[in-house]
Amino acid sequence: MEMVYLEPTESKSLSGPTYFDVIRTQELEKFLTDAGLYPSNEDAIRQEEVLGRLDQVVKTWIRRVTLAKGYNKQFVQEANAKIFTYGSYRLGVHGPGADIDVLCVGPRHATREDFFIQLKNMLDETLEVAELHPVPDAHVPVMKFKLMGVSVDLLYAKCIVSCSRRPGYNTKLNFTKC
Repeated sequence: MEMVYLEPTESKSLSGPTYFDVIRTQELEKFLTDAGLYPSNEDAIRQEEVLGRLDQVVKTWIRRVTLAKGYNKQFVQEANAKIFTYGSYRLGVHGPGADIDVLCVGPRHATREDFFIQLKNMLDETLEVAELHPVPDAHVPVMKFKLMGVSVDLLYAKCIVSCSRRPGYNTKLNFTKC
């Protein structure tokens, strides 16, 4: 089992933006807005709804996997997975119609096979899901699909430490290869 420890990197500078930086940022934002490269408010709301729905599906999947593997009732109730956005969506530089890159981090007992069999089946049965394409040969487990009309690339990693439900829970995440 290969472990990777993620440490925060140090800031290169703690000073705020200069006046020139602020002006240039405003100019860039105006250019991007004028060019239609920011999603509309309706698109932004839809993307948030998609992430909320995906979060529900993933949490239900993890509880089902946990139950199927014979864990006790309390463990099943506490079983959790978390989704994290990354890429252009996370950076806020995605354009209209861009996909959302999402990483699902689940507990160590939820395997690559569970991702490609059980979660895939759940997504197949979800009315809002279309064009589901699992990529089982990829180095990192990934499924590509449309949820409520929004393109999603969903990757999976399992975590050695628990994915706590407590708000603000913060620890080193130890990932294993799926």
